[in-house]
Amino acid sequence: MSKLILAIPSKGRLEEAAAEIFAKAGLTLKRDGARGYTGSLPDLDEVLVEYVSAGDIAARLAEGSVHMGITGEDLLREEIPDMESAVQLCLPLGFGQADVIVAIPDGWVDVTTMFDLADVAAEYRARHGRLMRVASKYEHLTYDYFIRHGVEFQWLPSFGATEAAPNSGAAEAIVDITSTGATLKANNLRVLEDGVILKSQANLAAALKADWSAEVRRVAKRILAQISAMQAGEKMMELKFTAPAPPDQMVDVSDALMQSSVPSGGDYACSMIIERSRFSTLRDALGQRGIAVIADTPKFIFGPDNNRAFERLTGALS
Repeated sequence: MSKLILAIPSKGRLEEAAAEIFAKAGLTLKRDGARGYTGSLPDLDEVLVEYVSAGDIAARLAEGSVHMGITGEDLLREEIPDMESAVQLCLPLGFGQADVIVAIPDGWVDVTTMFDLADVAAEYRARHGRLMRVASKYEHLTYDYFIRHGVEFQWLPSFGATEAAPNSGAAEAIVDITSTGATLKANNLRVLEDGVILKSQANLAAALKADWSAEVRRVAKRILAQISAMQAGEKMMELKFTAPAPPDQMVDVSDALMQSSVPSGGDYACSMIIERSRFSTLRDALGQRGIAVIADTPKFIFGPDNNRAFERLTGALS
């Protein structure tokens, strides 16, 4: 029997967040020892878990030696040329969020866009007889973005403290990853107005070059459906209350995912599932009528949408 091989980050916050996501989806990861490099999903014998460094997961997905893996979109797009031909992004997982950005010294007051930076680069070359230097660990993302905007530059590899390069005189600008912007600010750098190259986060991705047997596809469908159902539940709120009339006679429930009311004595036992963004509005509207509301987050919401990720995957595999 062929098994689905799932690559999980081997350490740090990414491993912890991946384990948390799978546990919430009812798919608890079990590692073979604290330092082991293999593991399992006890509820799915058809899965072999391999613990791999986040950077190497991109390479494993590209070559097809694993079926699915969790890593950042920035690493996938940096490490895999023409990523869409080799890897399918199945589900964003909501952790590891960071932006790949172009940052320049704060003192360049007249430079606000990539168009301005192209002018600066041309002037720099004419004045100094060499290209403007850009420090980054993202070689391919940097080249693609700068060439697309007509910016002449020299890429300088940087694998640590990239934000210090302009102040030290090692480079004129940088391409780096940031989540809060605090480190950039501390180094007197700012992001260009159109300088966000990629808004990245951890993704559950699939290798299009892997051997996708019917059994492996069946298991992938279940994994994707359960994570999708868990994510759908996190976006919604379930409300329960007793009211003198059905909910649709008191508040707008036209966009409720589900709503029901059952006569109970002189009142109605009501239940509805709504988007989180509407919770405060409906709670306040019912509260003004003196109605107490019990609210909870559904653990899962199963429906046709849960299969969208698998349908996209099978479409890419065909």
